[in-house]
Amino acid sequence: MQQRWTAERVLALAPDAAARTAGSALARPESWSATGASAIAGGPIWGSGGGATAYRTVVDPAGPTGRCSCPGPGFPCAHALGLLLLWANDPAAVPVGATVPDWVDAPAAGRRARAGLADPAAARRRAERRAAEVAEGTERLRRWLADRVHQGLVGTEREGYAMWDGIAERMVDAKAPGLAARLRAAGAIPASGAEGWPGRLLEDYAELWLLLRAHEHADDLDPSLVAGLRARIGWTVDAEDVLRAARAEGTAVHDRWLVLGSRDSVDGGLTERRIWLRGIGSGRPALVLAFGPQGRAPRLALPVGRTIEADAAFHDDAVPLRVALGERTGEPAAGAEPAGVGPEEATLAYAEALRREPWLEAWPVVLADVVAVPEPMGWRIAGADGFWLPVDRARTGEQALWRLSAMSGGTGLTVFGEYGARGFVPVTAWHEGRAVPL
Repeated sequence: MQQRWTAERVLALAPDAAARTAGSALARPESWSATGASAIAGGPIWGSGGGATAYRTVVDPAGPTGRCSCPGPGFPCAHALGLLLLWANDPAAVPVGATVPDWVDAPAAGRRARAGLADPAAARRRAERRAAEVAEGTERLRRWLADRVHQGLVGTEREGYAMWDGIAERMVDAKAPGLAARLRAAGAIPASGAEGWPGRLLEDYAELWLLLRAHEHADDLDPSLVAGLRARIGWTVDAEDVLRAARAEGTAVHDRWLVLGSRDSVDGGLTERRIWLRGIGSGRPALVLAFGPQGRAPRLALPVGRTIEADAAFHDDAVPLRVALGERTGEPAAGAEPAGVGPEEATLAYAEALRREPWLEAWPVVLADVVAVPEPMGWRIAGADGFWLPVDRARTGEQALWRLSAMSGGTGLTVFGEYGARGFVPVTAWHEGRAVPL
């Protein structure tokens, strides 16, 4: 029987953010007049339609390889991505064992898929071409940043968003969607009119410059630093490949994992879900990323405050956090309130992680015996010893903070959240022994 993929595995095939967005828009039953999937493992998936023109698309998932009658530059085109996403998310929309049209060439496609005939030379050429495009894009961004700093920040708030969107689109074209997302986030800072925006913008410029300089000298860096650097720029890694390699090398971590928290965000029409775990036996923090196509939530959803049993394969980063999660064993079970630390200890742990990987975006923190305190200069998460963490207001809703304050009633709570350069983002609180998502 053919095992369906996850949406994140499909989206990992996309060459850039534009392709992910276009493919997501086609992941709807109404976009296709006929679809089907082979019942044989590794057999073809096909569809006709894919928009106003009745294109014919065939995908051999074992390669993965495929072909489409659209004028796109190669595999995977938006139609292949859309068909795979529909197959992954909606079993009824791509029925298994449907009558195979003549144009699918099912026997040949099945043989190719079962043999796994991916072309190594073609894959190497694609990787070299993308590396060259990214290098050209990062050099363009380096010159742009140098010009912006030379001109100064005066008047930036009056330039509008088009300037930021333009350079972000250049990064998408250069196959560096991670840099594009950072530029769009930076573009919102001057327009916010918030007090101190020039300092915040300069910080974003500095972080971008750090990434660009590191990319320029990637050959001199430790491989684990390069892995994290590539992820920040926008390279994706297939979760199945990470799991397969970890199992072969014996590095997969089997544990019962407490689900600490889950957060959704939308970027370019796609929904990203960040699920944080902590190993009951290993004590290791872990981050699972799941993605949903345009207009849909990710399929993966884990119950906050409960435990699951599964293998986890950590990505090869200097500070290993992101994992590919294997098949879960049994049903979720009740989880105990996690042990936490004070704000000062959390700050020291974050600083140590940042020393090891300077482009770390967020550090998972469980705080013990803390309260949310509104202050004229912004909210604080304060410990019993008087040490406190600032709240990242750009990523934290007012309602979540007042809810946290009301739950505590002046008494310390256990709170899980993400700690980053701009402060702490509360995600989950434990109240009367129950996990409460914020």
